[in-house]
Amino acid sequence: MQGLLDVWSRLKLRQKVIVGLATAAVFAAVLALSRLATATDLELLYSGLEPATAGEVLAALDQRAVAYEVRGSGIYVDATQRDMLRLSLAGEGLPNSSGQGYELLDSLTGFGTTSEMFDASYWRAKEGELARTILANPQIRAARVHIASTIGRGFQRGLQPTAAVTVTTVAGGLAQPQVRALRYLVASAVAGMRPEDVSVIDDVSGLIDDTSGAGQGGNGESRGEALQARATRLLEARVGPGNAVVEVSVELETDVESVSERVIDPDSRVAISTEVQESTNSGENQDPGAVTVASNLPTGDAGGGSGSSRTAASETRSVTNYDISETTREIVRGAGAVRRMTVAILVNEVADPAGGAAQPRSGEELAALRDLVASAVGLDAGRGDQITIHALPFEPLPLSGTEAVARAPLDWMGLARIGALALVALVLGLFVVRPMLTGRRLPPLVNTPELVDARGSLAIAGSSVRPGQDQAGAEPVEDPVERFRRLIDNRQADAARILQSWVEDTDRQESA
Repeated sequence: MQGLLDVWSRLKLRQKVIVGLATAAVFAAVLALSRLATATDLELLYSGLEPATAGEVLAALDQRAVAYEVRGSGIYVDATQRDMLRLSLAGEGLPNSSGQGYELLDSLTGFGTTSEMFDASYWRAKEGELARTILANPQIRAARVHIASTIGRGFQRGLQPTAAVTVTTVAGGLAQPQVRALRYLVASAVAGMRPEDVSVIDDVSGLIDDTSGAGQGGNGESRGEALQARATRLLEARVGPGNAVVEVSVELETDVESVSERVIDPDSRVAISTEVQESTNSGENQDPGAVTVASNLPTGDAGGGSGSSRTAASETRSVTNYDISETTREIVRGAGAVRRMTVAILVNEVADPAGGAAQPRSGEELAALRDLVASAVGLDAGRGDQITIHALPFEPLPLSGTEAVARAPLDWMGLARIGALALVALVLGLFVVRPMLTGRRLPPLVNTPELVDARGSLAIAGSSVRPGQDQAGAEPVEDPVERFRRLIDNRQADAARILQSWVEDTDRQESA
């Protein structure tokens, strides 16, 4: 220890600073390596949880004495414990969903529960169950359902229940098929609700309008893509994958039209009723005879010559009611009906297996492919639909971008460890190994037999004669390194003076 203090006291200021910095760097590197060796790799446990749910998860981790780290909205734990923690937390019902379901009704009792309280709890439970079902989709991170029921409005007729669904997606917005699925899900769970009475809102697009063509399979673009995929799949079964290109354009009706039609056929007379009336009249007439003088005398024959006559009349009347044929039709054309469809097909020519020029396809083959596609997409010539097919050689497309190369993910922690080890090795090499390997000139020593022998041994070590060999027929020489070590062990004080003289000689050379 005293020797080290003596050496330290003889060092210059610059050398002391270098030695101190080198020592501090070595200690820092060793400390960093020890921390890296004991540090654990953290992986994501849960992300995007609501504050209340995240607090419950953190409380459960504290009870298990598990080390965790919160980064933004994510909770990170040790990679070796992540899967087991997920299973154990799931067994406890964590993380909870955003709403409660029918278990809300368990707390209601028959005493003190009014009908209004039960209805409110029932619809709240219904909303929670629907939200749970929606959250089963892995693309949806959060969901809320609000239902406006018509219960309690008995004097208001014609009211329909409505609902609103608010979702937060993991990435991007909702596609049209997903929107329709959500609407039918909520409408099917509530009696009397129609899919068009459900509004869907996401965090990307806001209110999603899918009323146009909702019952007709979507808008024109989506229907065209579906028909295009169907036709392409049919063609590739014959010409091979990548040898057919299909484009389908669908024009839809955008106006709502109501047509009422009444057709009367004058030639179709049909008797629907017949009415017959019969009447008969009868009567008797008295004939008083001729008026004479005798008939006017009191004693005359007044009654002579009198007579009577009978009359009868009958009438029959028939009335027949006829009606003609009449047809009444009412046609309502809503938006979304197909107005016109055009299909364009391009197929590649037949490639030569021997590597020669491609051969054109026959007209019969093209006609058969045209008929197949027309049947697959539901082409209607009466509606004005058209289909075009041609066989032309495909040109090779130039590759754009760079070739995708599978690369393993970088291990930053491993790179940090390697960098720390490299730094320690560099420090040790520059400030420890390099001074030890740098050759130094021997200072003059005291002329003692042992030191003279040591210098002679070093001189012999610097020559080309190896230990144990003769030089000009001389006796075998002892290994000078072993002899110098033995000298240091026997004469430690002299060895210390030698080293001190070397250091002073080095300082003199540097100052000169």
